[in-house]
Amino acid sequence: MKAMVFAAGCGQRLRPLTDTRPKALVEVAGRTLLEHVVRRLVEAGVTEAIINLHHLGEQIPTFLEQHDCFGLRRVAYSAESTLLGTGGGLKQAAWFFDDGNPFFVHNTDVLSTIDLNALLLAHRRSQALATLAVMARPTARPLYFDSAGRLIGRRSPTGGDELVRAAEGTIEPLGFCGIQAVSPAVFGQMSESGSFGITEAYLRLAGAKAMILAHRVDGAKWRDCGRLEDLRPL
Repeated sequence: MKAMVFAAGCGQRLRPLTDTRPKALVEVAGRTLLEHVVRRLVEAGVTEAIINLHHLGEQIPTFLEQHDCFGLRRVAYSAESTLLGTGGGLKQAAWFFDDGNPFFVHNTDVLSTIDLNALLLAHRRSQALATLAVMARPTARPLYFDSAGRLIGRRSPTGGDELVRAAEGTIEPLGFCGIQAVSPAVFGQMSESGSFGITEAYLRLAGAKAMILAHRVDGAKWRDCGRLEDLRPL
């Protein structure tokens, strides 16, 4: 089982901690964010991972080597001279996912108790292009899903609603948790290039009837550790 961990962000809202370390190596409860994420992925059966690097990224391979990669059998790195965004970062790492099997994508600044095995099982059963862990929670940037769990739109960054396909039944706004299961077939359908967000690609694909599905995780604990006040145990 493989995974990608997004760890390239500069962590501006975590300064001054990120003046001297990458966001992935900021600590919560005595462990770095990266350790929290990698340990959870290993528990879910991940043996190989690729991590994208940018801000002070040279510290990450050294850290992992000092800790035997927390049980990972293989770790690869995808250096970004300029930030590529979540979509561009994933696309640059496409070469790593060469076995035809679905894989996890996990933001390094997300702590959760989400059942990763259940997410993967739902993804395999539906044969979706991507399955997003989502929950009903307050967010300024919800994604919209219909009664069939299909991605159909989002709240636009400029305000208002952006719908890309007709809904089946009711429409519900949900918060994306930064954790997903993805099929490698997605790479052949990514026409975007350079720096772009994965949500933008998914919305385009959803508009073309691709299966981008929700996996509800409402009962799980979850936190985006993007701010200093968020650096506390779940």
